[in-house]
Formats: sequence, C-alpha cells, structure tokens
Amino acid sequence: MQILNDTVALALEAFSGLGAQIYSARAVKSRRNEFNVDGGRFSLFRTTLDTALTLQAIKDHKRGVVSGNSFDEKAVRMAAADCLASAEAGQADPAWDMAESGGGTFEEGPYEPDMDKLFARTREMLEAIKKEYPKIMVEQLIVSHVQADSVYENSKGVRYTAKSGRYEADIMFSGHEGDKSSSFNGGGFRTASLEEPFLELGSLRKLLEDAQNQIHTTPAPGKGEGAVVFTPECLGSILYELAGNYVSDAVLIDGTSQWKDKLGQQVADPALTLRLAPGDERIVSGEKYTEEGYRSEDFALIEKGVLKQFLLSDYAARKTGHTRAPNTSYALVVEPGEKPLQDIIASIKKGLLVGRYSGGAAGANGEFSGVAKNAFMIEDGKVTFAVSETMIAGNLAGMLNQLIGISKETVQDGTSVLPWLAVNGITISGQ
Repeated sequence: MQILNDTVALALEAFSGLGAQIYSARAVKSRRNEFNVDGGRFSLFRTTLDTALTLQAIKDHKRGVVSGNSFDEKAVRMAAADCLASAEAGQADPAWDMAESGGGTFEEGPYEPDMDKLFARTREMLEAIKKEYPKIMVEQLIVSHVQADSVYENSKGVRYTAKSGRYEADIMFSGHEGDKSSSFNGGGFRTASLEEPFLELGSLRKLLEDAQNQIHTTPAPGKGEGAVVFTPECLGSILYELAGNYVSDAVLIDGTSQWKDKLGQQVADPALTLRLAPGDERIVSGEKYTEEGYRSEDFALIEKGVLKQFLLSDYAARKTGHTRAPNTSYALVVEPGEKPLQDIIASIKKGLLVGRYSGGAAGANGEFSGVAKNAFMIEDGKVTFAVSETMIAGNLAGMLNQLIGISKETVQDGTSVLPWLAVNGITISGQ
C-alpha cells in the first residue's frame, strides 16, 4: 500500500507544481493467481501482477484524463504533464468538477488466497461435470483469486483506500453427441468463500443441463407475435442495453432518450423494481467510489415501474440539470416476483425461453432485432424442444409494459441478482 500512497502523493504534487486547478490520482495494484483449463484438462497456472495509474486534471474548465501503468517517478511526472496538456488543449465546459467531500477506508473478502482449496474446488467441478453432464466438453475454464489495493485522492481533500480479495471463475462449454454439437455457452461467478462446490454457484448447473439439451435443434415454426422468457444471463444484457438507450449520459445530453421527460413517471409494469446496488451483500467486491470521488451508494433506477433516477455521471448531471447517479457500477438487482418459474411458463401458450441474444445495438427508439441463441420452444405451458437460430424482435421499453411475470427464483453470481423475466409482444421468426 505504501507505493500506492507515494505514487498518488507524487502525482498530486506534480499537478500542483504545473498549475492544475482541480485534479485527482488513482493508483491500483493487483495480483491474480489463476488456473487455466483447456479441453477439460489443466493447462496452466500463473501469477500476474498489474499496476494502473489514472490521472485527471481540470484547468480553466477544461478536463484531461491520462492512464498508465508505471509508478516510476519520471513516468508519473510525465503522465501528469501529459494530462494537463490534454486539458489545456480541450474545450472549456463549466460542468467539469470533482467531489468536494467524502472518503473512507475499505477492506473486504479473502485478501490472501487458499490456492490448495481453490485447486481442489476446481478439480471437483471438472470431475462433477464429467460424471453428471457426460455430453459436455469444457472448452475453457479460468479460475482465479484476485487481490487488489487502491488509493484515490483529489485536490479537494477526498481520499479513499481499499483492499479486497475474491475468487472468480469463467467457463465456456458446449454439448457434444456424435458429430452434433450445441452452440457454445458459458457462465461464471464471483465469490468471497470456497465453502460451497462451484457447481452450486450462479446458474452453472442449469446452463450445463441446457447445453446438453441443445445438441439437437429444430427450427421454430412460422412467424408471429409471442411470449419470450429471458433467463437471468440474457436479462442482464437486455437491461444493460436498455440503460444505454434511455438513461445514460450520451442519450440524455443529446436529448435522444425517449425517457428524457419520464422521471417520476411509470415506464414499466408496476411489478418491476430494478436497483443498482454495489453495496448489496450478494455483490462481491462492489464499487466503493466513482471516478469523480463520490462514495458509491445503492439506489433504485425503476421502483414499482416508476423511473426514479437517471444513470448520469457528475458531469452529465450538471449538463442536463438532473442529479447524478449515486453509483456507476451496473451491479444489477431485480426484485423477484411471487410466482415460480414453472408457473410462469405454464401460463404461456406459445413462446421461447431465451438464454442468449445476438444482435446489433438497438435503435434510438429502442427497437431491437437479432438471433435468439441457446433457446427452447414453449408450447402449451411446457418447454419442449431446442430451436435452431431463430430471430426475435421487439422494443426495449415497450416490452417492460407487457410483463407476463417475474420469477420467484433468482440467480446470484456475485456481480448481479437477476430473475427470469417473461414478456409479451415479441416477434418470433422461425421457418
């Protein structure tokens, strides 16, 4: 931690000597110990060390940002000079500023790894997959312990220090039978503990089961409007896309958001509550502060269908006259519904269960179109057969007002807490 303190102090001193008016420095040091598995076999163990330095400077309402990875004195002073030069070359905008109060010290997670137990849990997972899911080929698996230290300070007296440790895994796999194979699928998790077998974390078991059942696919019949049930993994990407289209900096500054005048109004079914909650106990190594130096706090983006807050940075909030978002984490937490997933599916006459979506960015009006992957047909209230690549199209905001149900079950993977979400009004194009 001392080298981080010294590096930040050096950067602030350099900025002061160069004549910057408002400035900040953030230094991060991390160590990653990881096991790699390729083709179902251990292939690599390695330890990587990383350092990162992010500098910001504001002079005469002009802002510059520079990032580097060296804590050498000469490199730090050069980075500060480059940062200020970048600011001086920019356009003046009085909306640039930094936090004037705040600070804190944070420590969380297993700072030192138990590599023997991590290896044992990894091997246990591979053996369980081989035994319980014999048609699955683990194409790649990376299991890690990440240790991180950071120091942030700005010229207004805000200072944060943080130490954290966590375990994480990312896996990619596919189902195989003879010369047939499923589309690739994958998953992962973050955890602060090695007490549970890895297959019990996140939704790994469900994803593996689905991959085995997606080896043989059949084209979805016909074209028409129907229901779609999005899995938690797919829902996360849908909500990310929705945020970019309706509540983020760019679309609110340029005025293209269709929700720009909807603050405090109903934008979704009253059953939907969406929070961004890095402080939730189910989120591992959640964001502690923003790049402008504000302490991160949980908040509701949509509460009982009402838009409560935009996802604005401090800069964008000043530009638009709205309040800044209390965090910038995308730690998505959707409140569960009251019905089990099985009951929601039982209510659907015809539709799709979609595990992954592949398509271009949605239009400014929220219209989207792409391919439903890792998907199953729903007929007469039952999940029947895996479908080959089928097109789906709809409207991001529109579908939130056509909810069929939000599942009682949720998936907690350490980065988000999400249920299954079923909507009407989606165009399904098969053969």
